[in-house]
Order: sequence, then structure tokens, then C-alpha cells
Amino acid sequence: YIMFSRQLSQLQAVWTWTMRADVSLYPATGFHCRTFCSSTTTSESDPIEIYKRKLFLWFSHLPREEKQFGGYFSPETMHVDPLILERKAEETGGLLSSLLQTQIPSSPSVTVEQLFEPTDAGNEGRGLNVLLYGSVGTGKSTMVRKLVLDWCSGTTLTHFKLLVPFSCEDLSQMSKVASLRDLVGRKYLHLRKHPLLSGEGNQARDVLFLFNGMEKMNLDFHIGSTELCSDPNEALPPNVVVVNLLRKYLLPEASILVTTRMSALDRIPQKYVSRYAQIFGFNDPDRQRAYFTSRLLQQSRESAQYHEAQALIELLYLNLRRESQLAAACFLPSYCWLTCATLHFLHFTDANAPIRTLTGIHTSFLRLNFGGEVLGTGTGTNVPIQEHQSSLMLYIVRTVGKLAFDGVTYKRTSFSEKELEQWIGGKTKTDEELRQLVMFRTDVLDFFLAPCVESGKNLPEALNEGDQRRYVFTVPAMQEYLAALYVVLGENKSALEKLTSQVSVAIGQASEDVNALINIFSKLIPLRIFAIFNLLKLFPKLYEKISSYNKGSIARKMAAELFRTEDSYNEDVLDQMEQSLLGVHGPQPKQYSEDKPFELYPIFMGGLLHYGNRVLLQQVGCSIQSTTVAQITHVLRKYLVRELSKPQPPEELMDLLLLLFEFQNPRLTAEVVATIRAIPLANIRMTSLKCFILSSVLSCTPASYHLEKLDLSSCLLTNDMLQLLRPAFRHARNINLQFNSLGPESCVVLRDLLLDPTSCIRSLQLCDNPLLDAGVSTLLEALPANESLTHLSLMHTGLGDQMALELAESLQKNTGLQELNVAYNNIGDSAALALVDACREHPNIHTVHLYLNPLSDVGKQSLYVRGVPKSQGGSGRRVKVLASVTEGSEISEDWHPILSVIRQNASSWDRQRLKQQLKIFLRDLESGRQQQHFWKRLPFRRVEKGVRQTLQMLEKADPPTGHSK
Repeated sequence: YIMFSRQLSQLQAVWTWTMRADVSLYPATGFHCRTFCSSTTTSESDPIEIYKRKLFLWFSHLPREEKQFGGYFSPETMHVDPLILERKAEETGGLLSSLLQTQIPSSPSVTVEQLFEPTDAGNEGRGLNVLLYGSVGTGKSTMVRKLVLDWCSGTTLTHFKLLVPFSCEDLSQMSKVASLRDLVGRKYLHLRKHPLLSGEGNQARDVLFLFNGMEKMNLDFHIGSTELCSDPNEALPPNVVVVNLLRKYLLPEASILVTTRMSALDRIPQKYVSRYAQIFGFNDPDRQRAYFTSRLLQQSRESAQYHEAQALIELLYLNLRRESQLAAACFLPSYCWLTCATLHFLHFTDANAPIRTLTGIHTSFLRLNFGGEVLGTGTGTNVPIQEHQSSLMLYIVRTVGKLAFDGVTYKRTSFSEKELEQWIGGKTKTDEELRQLVMFRTDVLDFFLAPCVESGKNLPEALNEGDQRRYVFTVPAMQEYLAALYVVLGENKSALEKLTSQVSVAIGQASEDVNALINIFSKLIPLRIFAIFNLLKLFPKLYEKISSYNKGSIARKMAAELFRTEDSYNEDVLDQMEQSLLGVHGPQPKQYSEDKPFELYPIFMGGLLHYGNRVLLQQVGCSIQSTTVAQITHVLRKYLVRELSKPQPPEELMDLLLLLFEFQNPRLTAEVVATIRAIPLANIRMTSLKCFILSSVLSCTPASYHLEKLDLSSCLLTNDMLQLLRPAFRHARNINLQFNSLGPESCVVLRDLLLDPTSCIRSLQLCDNPLLDAGVSTLLEALPANESLTHLSLMHTGLGDQMALELAESLQKNTGLQELNVAYNNIGDSAALALVDACREHPNIHTVHLYLNPLSDVGKQSLYVRGVPKSQGGSGRRVKVLASVTEGSEISEDWHPILSVIRQNASSWDRQRLKQQLKIFLRDLESGRQQQHFWKRLPFRRVEKGVRQTLQMLEKADPPTGHSK
């Protein structure tokens, strides 16, 4: 494995192929199941066959971003052909001035193989030059990769004996001159001195050169600038070699495929291009669905997640078919990748896999698309690109990021064409800036912004009349991510900080000169003037104070955005993310609303401070300094602690947990969580991811930290989620798991948890879960050894008489329990009496809940009048038994809690059974009231009134047919 990794690193050192997010990436493991068009004996010695195997292995390399999908994909299952249309030369004109290309000609799609079919007899003997162009994210690199792999395996372009791919980025970085044969031999050792590249005869007709990313090179076709060359052995600059190949002066019989962005189309004169083709990505929902199926379904075909993946794909397809904004985003294969990565993160959490975050996914997405990309000069200039390089990603942040920040600040998600002009290019001054703007608008702008597909449906009439077309970010999360990046990078500096920064840098660069001047002038000039020089020396410290205040304002902004009062009743961020991808099923909103909550924005700001994301951002030219992170973190901790001193809704608390998870800072997390005593997440729709986040956050705390209460009631928990929650449970004293439909298998996790010596659980509420006798039997195995549990609620869990007897037997070996709730089960008189006897023998149990069980009047009476414990060693105390609103002829002290429990659960419990029990309560009250004197009957009337009101509430809630829920 080490040798293989070393060889792979050497290959990458020779030639770094530009990776893109829209690339279908295939693992090296797929190499072994592919066949090549040659016999075994020939392939061992034929240099082309050796070259094919090496090239296949090379192009099958899998970067770490793809490993989140499993890492076992083959080219056959992972590739979906994008739409490719052949275009005429005159159709390529005017592209540079277009904004947000949206129109697709209705022509039949072509394949790359069809593009190399002979055109006319006039070009006989000459190879074809095919120029394939498209904007960022349309699938150019995907197509290149698949083309090379298919040629290696003999499934396409088989009439070419040799296919030689080059990265134009690599060629543009070469400073030494080299001949064509040296270029090929340097990249591909086995092709050195191959006769197909000798230039003799017409052997070159069997060769196809592939130049990927031609916009990275500065090609000049002027004879005065680029000399002619027809000798493959003559050493020339790489750009001169490429120009002569395209001129057909060097190896005229060879064919050439060039891929480039739209802004670089006119760098090759039309007379040197045989065919133009434009790649458009996925133009219909069926292509998009095929991509999602290959990504989400293949990796889970053999697992229990297969059906969940199928359901996800169906929901995605429905959302695409309704012409949603997602369908417009998935027009670009890159956004299909981002959609799959996000859904994989949301739904297929694996505790054993490397940690992934939402911020990390979006950062990786941008790195794969813009890593190493620079914004050079525009078309029609002779200035070398390298002389005017600036990070394309940084340019994106300062333009599109500024637009995103303005939208987040003023709660706006859509923008007019006039606003785009203002934000994207309104302040350009020089010719160079204008050229960069043209390139950016042509190649990159429609990667981030797309027409609002619902502009004609939900926008108010006033907006429609004044501005028909509006634009939104391709995916909603991208607006919040770019706005967060804009803030964290400090691009929204105040005028004072910009000024002090400039002065501080100037003084820092000339610090030695300043010191020398002070030493000289201190002897010659008055003291007052000398003080001015000292002030200048101190100015950098003043800048540091202002800068530190600015970082503090970023932290305050994060906390303020996270705990916005008006957003408190929105769904948590992860649910909002899922809805944006899968759509909202049910009644669609009729009113257009720009007041969208941007709750992901502060979470992205926290995630961008994580070291791993900062490393990725550094690779795209966006640097976040460690001092900046330290300053923001210091202030953020203080504000988070202050906000957490106030009660937070469950949704806001879930968002806070997500922020801490995205931050990936254990020390900060421990300090913030240490101030939390309860985590109430009732009614939050928990998923495997949310459970993993909760456990990860609590795992940052020391073993001595304990939560007083962890409320996970009505959270749709499953057995698999309980497994993920075990680290969180170890820190909780009171755990509420009611209303979660947990079955018998879940009790295995709970039993092991109670047997864990590190757990400190005092109260465990399992009511309204179908544990049944099998589950409770498993749970009881932990009672003899557990010493921490004091309150156990098994209300409405399906217990029967047999399990009640087993419970009574288990209590003899337990000493810690104080309260036992087995109400609303199927426990009869004899089992209830045995259980109460066991509780009276128990040293600590003081209360037993038995109401809503099928107990007879005689049985209930026996429960109340049962004497002291049978054994002589018993405590002799009486245990409170709650079996009805009465205790014999007296009113129970706990009648009100019993009625409250019934009212709270009336919507989910069997109404017929509840009404029957309430009628039994009325009968018990009537019987007890008749046995009392007149002045003692008033309390009975008051309780009876409460029971009748509860009964009326149940009857009103019944459906018209009279059937219970």
C-alpha cells in the first residue's frame, strides 16, 4: 500500500491534473475489473498497452472529497452524459456580453465520438480540431475523464491508436523549452520515441491530442509572435508547440480536442477550428435523476439504507419535475454533486466515518471548482496571464459575496438585473478590471446566480411590473455561505479599519527608517514634533486594538444572528436544508415572502473558523489568520454563554449544537456546554445526524460534567439512533424518551447503558413506547446491578401480568429505585398486588403508578388497604399507590396529576379506553361521596367536575363517525 501511494504521489508530482467538483471520479479499484483491447502477450511488451493501463490508473484516482460517498464506484455506474450540442462558428459570437445564459437551442445532443466523424473531402488527410466549451460546472472535466477511461478500455474512439491528454495549467507553468516528443515523453514515459509521433508519413492520423482548460494558456497565433514549426523534435515553448499543432503545421494528420471556458473562445481563430461544441450539463430531470441514482443508490444497494435512498431519490425527482429552483440548480452537474453530498451528510451518518460538516462540504465544493483558479486578463490582450494573476475565489467573495451579504443583511433572496450590475461591476475603473469583469460574468456568474423560476408565480404584482426578471442564488445555502465568508475574511471592514490597516502596513514596511529618523531628529527638533514621531511608532498598536474590536463585532454578530427572536419558531437549520432540497410536500405558500430566515449564516461563520476549512480556503486564495480565529473565539464564547442563560426553544438549541459541531473546537465547546444544565429537544425531528451531533458535542465535555435533564420526547427516535446517542446519555441524569415508538430491540441499548459504570442516569422515562414484555424483560436485566436509577416510567409500554410479576421479582435485587410508573398497561389484580407487595418490601420505593390498568374495584381496594411488608426485615412504611382518583372512600392526593396525564396524552391514546376509565373514576367518586358526611362531599364534587370536563374534551375530539383515533 505504501509503495502504491508513493507511485501515485510521483505521478501527481509529474502532472497535477485539475480536479473539479463536476468530475465523475473513479477509484483505482475499478481498474482490476476492466478489460483492454489486446491479448495478454502483446500487452506485456506493447508500449501503448502499458500506457493505457498507466493512464487508466492515473485517471481513476479518487480524491478525499469523493470518499464520503463510499469510494467504490465504477465508471459504468457513475457517469451520466451531459447535453452536448454542436454549434456553428457564427453562433459563438456575442457570448462575452451575455449575462446568465439561460436559453438552450433545441438541437439533438451529440457525443464526442460523433464530433470526430469526417466533415468534408476538402480536409482529407488532415485531422480535426474540435473546440468544446462551456461555463464553470457544466461537466467539461467530467467528460474528459470519462473519455480517457473509455478509450483506455476500448469502448470509444477506437479508431485512434493513441490518445494523449494534457493539462493546459501544467503547460502554462513550464518555463523550459521542449519539443513535442519531449513533452509527451516527459509526461508519459512509455511513449518516448514512439513512431506515431515521429511525423513520418501519415502515422499521426491515429493520434488524438486532448488539451483540457485552454483558457489557462496564452496562445498567440500571430506569425510574428509564434514561429512556425513542423518538427516534433524541435524544442520550443509549450504554447508555441500547441499553436503549431492547432495550425496543422505540426503533425497535420493528428486530431485535437480542446476544452475551454466561454470567455476564451476567440483565443483560437475560427479558421483553425473544425467544429465547435457547447456543453450544457443536465438539461432535463431524467438526466438529473440518473445522476442522483448513481450517487445515492449504488453505495447503499447492499445496506439497510437502500430503501431510504430510494425514497430520497423519489422525493428529489418529484421536486425536479415540478420545475423547482432545485431543478435550475441541478442544470449544472456540480450542483448535483453538492446536492448528493448534502443529502448524504443529512441522511447517511456513520459514526465510524471521518467527521464531516456542512461548512466543510461547501468549502470542498468550492475548492474542487475553483482551486488554483486565477482571474487573468481578458480576451484580446497580449499580456501574459501570469503577470495579472489574482485568486478567482477571492474575486468571487468580493463581488458575489458582497451581494450575498447585502441580501442577508436586509433579508432578501432575489435580486434584479440592475442590482447585479451595481454589485458585480458597478465600481470598475481600469481596462484591466473591465476585462476581468467580462471574463467573470461570462464564465462564473451563472454558476452562482440563476433566474428565479417562481418569479411569475409568487412575486407580488408591484415587483413584476417594475422588474420582470429576478435572480436568486443557485442554491439558497450558497448565499449564506458566501455572506459568511465575506464577513469572516474581513471584507466588510469599516473605513477606519481600512485606513489604519494601510497606515500600519506602510509603517511596518518602513520601521527601520522610522527608527533611524527618530534617533536623528530627537537631537535636532523640538519635543512637540518628536512626540508626533512616537505616535506614528505606536500606530500599529492602535490598529491592533481597532482590528481586535472588529473581530469581536464578528463574534457578536454570529451570536445575535443565531438567537434572533423572530426566528425562534422556525424549524431547525438541518430541517430547512432538507426541505430546500426535497421540497415542501403539501399546500404551497400562496404569498411571496422575502423575509426568509437566514439561520445557516451564523453557523457557516463558525464552521469557516475550523482549521480544516481554513486550509481548504487557503488553497483557493482566501486566507483566515489564526489570530483572527482566536479573537473571534474569545468573544464568541462570552456571548454564547450569556445567551444560553436565557431559556431557548428546542429549535434554537439544536441550531446551537450544530454551530458547535461545525466549529470543531473541543475547548470552546466544553466551555459553552459547561453552562448548560438541560437540553430540551422535545418535538424536534431527530435524525441520525442530529443524534451524532448531540453526542459529539457532549463528548467534548469532561467525564465529570452531567446534564440535569435531556428531553428527547416525541423526537421519532429509532434503535439505530439510540446507538448514536449512547455517548450523550452517559452525561445525562434525567432522560426523557417518551413518545418515540421504541421497540423491544431498543431495550438492549438501554440495558447496556444502565449497566455502564460511567452512566449516572437517575430518571428514565420510557412511557408511550411499544416495549412490550420482551423489551421490558431485557431492561430488567440491568436492575440488580444498577445503583443510580431512582425513577423508572414504563407507562403505556404494553406490559402484561407476566411481566409485572417478573418486575416484582427483579425489585427484590434492586435497592436504588424510589418511584415506579406502570400506569396504562394491561396489569390485572393479582399481578398488581404482587407488584405492590414487592414495592413495600423494597427499601426505597415510595410511589407506584397503576392507574388506567384493568383493575377491579376489589383489586383497587386491596391495593389501598394492604398492610405492612410480609417479611420481618421490612421497613414497615406504607407505599403510595396511585390506582384511581380515589383511595377507597377518600379522594387521592394525586387526583390532579392523574387527570393532567390523561389530558396531555388524549390525542395519542385510545380515546375509547380513556373514556371508559374516566367513567370508572366517576363511579368511584360517586361511591366514595355517598360514604361521606355532607360537609365532606364538596371535595368529591370538585374532583368529579374535573373528571367530567376531561370526559367532555375527549368526546368533542372524537371524529364525526364516532370512531376513536
